[in-house]
Amino acid sequence: MLVVNRFRAGDDPASLRADLELVHGLLADKPGYVAGWIGRNLDDPALWTLTTRWENVGAYRRALSSYELKLQMPVLMRAIDEPSAYEVVEPNAVLNVAEPRVT
Repeated sequence: MLVVNRFRAGDDPASLRADLELVHGLLADKPGYVAGWIGRNLDDPALWTLTTRWENVGAYRRALSSYELKLQMPVLMRAIDEPSAYEVVEPNAVLNVAEPRVT
């Protein structure tokens, strides 16, 4: 599972970068984390991304619910409001079907 969160830097890009590095480090310590990186858009330097890969969606959700990450929610809440979770599409893979969940 791939998570792509995009951020707009605003007046202090160095502060956003430091915050994203901190959050990435916290996420990288969580079970189920596979890989991740911070990126900056080449055409629009104010646009940043925090991209992480996870074993599954449950691992990502558990990581976000950890105490350490909840303390960093101000930076995570600055993410551009758009869908951020993606399935990795591999050759001949059966893709997820979007269906309502029964509770």
